[in-house]
Amino acid sequence: MTEVLTGPQMSLVEMFLVAATVALVLARWLPAAARRPAGLGAATGAVVSGAVLVATGPRWHLAPVALVAVLGLVRELVAELRRRGERHGVRHGAPRDRGHGEPPAHRHDAPPARRHHAPPDRRAPRWLALPATAACLALVATGPAAAWALPVPQFPAPTGRHPVGTAVVQWTDPERAEGATADPADRRTVVAQLWCPARGGSERGERARYLGRTRAEARTVARALADYAGVPAFALDGLPDARTHAAPDAPVADGGRFPLVLFSPGLGGVRGQNTAWAEELASHGYVVAALDHPHDSAAVVLADGRTVRTRVAATGDPEVDERRAAGWTAVRAADLGFALTRLTGPGEGAGPLAGRLDADRVAVAGHSLGGAAALQAARQDHRFAAVVNLDGSPHGPGARPYPQPVLALTQEIGPATDPDYLPRLTRALDLGTATGYRLTVPGAAHLTFTDAPLYLPPLPSLTGSRARAEGPRLTAAATLAFLGPALRGDAADAADALSAHGELTVHRPTAR
Repeated sequence: MTEVLTGPQMSLVEMFLVAATVALVLARWLPAAARRPAGLGAATGAVVSGAVLVATGPRWHLAPVALVAVLGLVRELVAELRRRGERHGVRHGAPRDRGHGEPPAHRHDAPPARRHHAPPDRRAPRWLALPATAACLALVATGPAAAWALPVPQFPAPTGRHPVGTAVVQWTDPERAEGATADPADRRTVVAQLWCPARGGSERGERARYLGRTRAEARTVARALADYAGVPAFALDGLPDARTHAAPDAPVADGGRFPLVLFSPGLGGVRGQNTAWAEELASHGYVVAALDHPHDSAAVVLADGRTVRTRVAATGDPEVDERRAAGWTAVRAADLGFALTRLTGPGEGAGPLAGRLDADRVAVAGHSLGGAAALQAARQDHRFAAVVNLDGSPHGPGARPYPQPVLALTQEIGPATDPDYLPRLTRALDLGTATGYRLTVPGAAHLTFTDAPLYLPPLPSLTGSRARAEGPRLTAAATLAFLGPALRGDAADAADALSAHGELTVHRPTAR
């Protein structure tokens, strides 16, 4: 996977506006001869670039830049009006010849000749101008800084040989009631996004939008994610403008049957939260199906247009929260099993993938609470042949062996890590009757294993200390290194490949 841009994440027009605004601020410090042309040139540049941005849709990041630009334009306008007024006053206040052709200087009653001085300097005193200039420059700098800290995500290009296609499907389970509503007639519904190897040429067409089929859906989901995280909605307003590398509804690549990976997002997460990871897997010949869990995911837009918001929340009481987490995990595990039935069973549930999936080569994966759901789904449904747990702590019933190999990726363990996390995860891995792997990734935080580093501020406590695209890149590389032997029977040693990415612990099967 290629690295994303790490620059200011701004368009040429936005950078031109910033440059013109800086020139406006600094023009008052130029020599008198250069002050006016420089100020007028910078003002013209600011007006033109600002008009283009207004027409194409400005971003909130540039609000402080626009404020300083307006102040600079007002200053230049006042200065220009003053200059013109002074020239007008000098011209109309000059002595006129009231004699009979004799210059006023030669008449006895002529007033003394006026001396024409340069217009007085009306600039603010230096002691006031210096702090004002510094404050304006600092305010302008917040624009590029905000655009860099909260950019429109740029997704790493998949490295596999296949172009990637994507589609969204919705299924209702007639056998399960929706436990989150009061109406017993409500049936459990899930929404899945599919990423699959696509036919050649698909990469040259339209690219799918991030977080939604339409901009309206993506905006709804982005605002719900911001609300769930407790941050202002404008902080994530760049997400609806992001484009991925997958082609919407592209035809599936020719060939045989593809291995399948089902994915469950984190608590409050959404189906698209690991898009970079899913696209990379699909480019290497896997089909990925990521689920939205209604009433759990931050927002799920259903086919009939209804939006289902999350109802999950922590209470702060460890025992109560653990019981709730176990209940949410059980629902998600059932969702994963139901999705597998729809994708690999008879009928039209797989849509364009009908007959193209290998039901004997299926992995279940998840992040955070989704990782716990993946472990539980594998324990109760042996149709899953492998498990990938991205920094998820197990919940629900324990002490039950399961036969699938497991890969568990964990964040860097520190003083702030839940002290029960590793012991609980270790006990789960020790229950496996196949080899399991726990890979602790240096510099990783909980969100490192998602798309979040591509669009959130690079704070170590939030997204880890690795480069922006490094988290998705490493997560996909480790997953491929594990799934090759687990699903495809590759001869390569997974342990050798995994150990290159962090501290690896191998859990050998226990005799039972």
